[in-house]
Amino acid sequence: MLVEVRPTGRLRGKDPVDVTAALDPVLRALCAGAVDLSRVRVVCDWVQYKQNFREPVDVRIVAPDPRLNGRGADTVEVAVDLRRPVDDVGAALAATDDDRMYLEDWGPGRRSCIWQFNGLYWSHLRLWEEATGQGYESALPGGQSDATNTDGARELIGELFAIWDDLAARQALPEQLYVVELGVGNGSQAATFLDTFLEMDRAAGREYYRRLHYLMCDYSPHVLELARAAVATHSENVSSFVLDAMHPMTALSFLRFTVFLVYISNVYDNLPTDELASIGQREYVVETRAYLPAATAAQIAADLAIGVDALPALVHRLLTLGPPLLAEASPHVADTAAAVAFWRRCWEGLRLAERYVPLDGLDTYEIARGISGEALRPLLAATGDVRMHVGNGAVASFAETMPLLHPYGRLICHDLFVTDTHMYRTGFRGPGKYDGSVVNWVNGPLLAHIGHRKGFDVRFAPFAHRAGSFVQTMTAQVRE
Repeated sequence: MLVEVRPTGRLRGKDPVDVTAALDPVLRALCAGAVDLSRVRVVCDWVQYKQNFREPVDVRIVAPDPRLNGRGADTVEVAVDLRRPVDDVGAALAATDDDRMYLEDWGPGRRSCIWQFNGLYWSHLRLWEEATGQGYESALPGGQSDATNTDGARELIGELFAIWDDLAARQALPEQLYVVELGVGNGSQAATFLDTFLEMDRAAGREYYRRLHYLMCDYSPHVLELARAAVATHSENVSSFVLDAMHPMTALSFLRFTVFLVYISNVYDNLPTDELASIGQREYVVETRAYLPAATAAQIAADLAIGVDALPALVHRLLTLGPPLLAEASPHVADTAAAVAFWRRCWEGLRLAERYVPLDGLDTYEIARGISGEALRPLLAATGDVRMHVGNGAVASFAETMPLLHPYGRLICHDLFVTDTHMYRTGFRGPGKYDGSVVNWVNGPLLAHIGHRKGFDVRFAPFAHRAGSFVQTMTAQVRE
């Protein structure tokens, strides 16, 4: 039996985790059972997200490698959340499919319906906010985005002015000065940037504001509507685009090699991702399967006066149609408010079952279009047994954004970045729930590796303008 305790930072200090108290009932239950203990792995995390997709104790199967030609047997991984004690560990370990109402088949994490829920949240954000009585930014740490920091905007704009002054002195500055923001939130970042830009431009007398084109891009029409209202005083300098952050080229290809700044904040951590693991020098993909606990499913179905077996189909109709159309199409949902209540209850109860499935080889795995899983080899090989996010959506977005940059342009991204793969061995990095959306930490070393191969310098630094923030700032620009 192998026992791995990942949250090493919580084992010391003022209020250390009592690992013995958490592990003792788990080990006792395992020893009392019939499982082959030589094939058991116990992994302990501290799941810091109060809303998440995990049970306090869960069982995962590590399937044998098919290249063993039938030899070998499943390994069992018991996952323990040290933050949440369990009254009956034996019952948790003995849970079966009868205790779960599955909503989908097994598949890689990026294809799970949790991402349809995520898209539903951004598409119908207004309805969610009306139901909860609060804006989505209240779910962020500190209740606001780090992107709205005025000091940060002033520093960034000052650096832009320095680049433009140098190009202007050499008569190489284009007439049109493009800045793109992917994921605009409620427009507060754009407003902060544009207000500060105008103030600094007037003080310097450069007339860069007259030439500025600020492009706001977001997946959610509702979010863009809020953002446009927030920057109404700058409307002549602002355009807006509804686009998928994973594929910015679909709408912005006309800007290839012209953008001086691409600004992104809290977007990459909200894009679909798989997880891969290296266990015993073999690579595995973490397959997931979304479900509702049987008791939760039964209660939701009873409240709607439908059979529990009809619930998965109704959930998928919600994900396909959205709350307003579901209310029109289903006789069991009285109105839009009832559809939103149904949505919120399903989201609250939603869980993910997990299993490890061997990969035939990293070269057979595609991270994003045109990017092979071979890019992960140096990260997986250097860390021993490890499980990490691939960040498929973030990689796709990053790869499509780099061609937009002017030779003197930069991509600035504030997000939850893993900056050293060892961090995956010392803490839980998602998925968690932020209000109605999904959050995962982003694999920074992978982005840096891909950027370097494409001729970009990629660097990470702690966000400089708020103490205690987990947010890192990634900067990418053409290597000199």
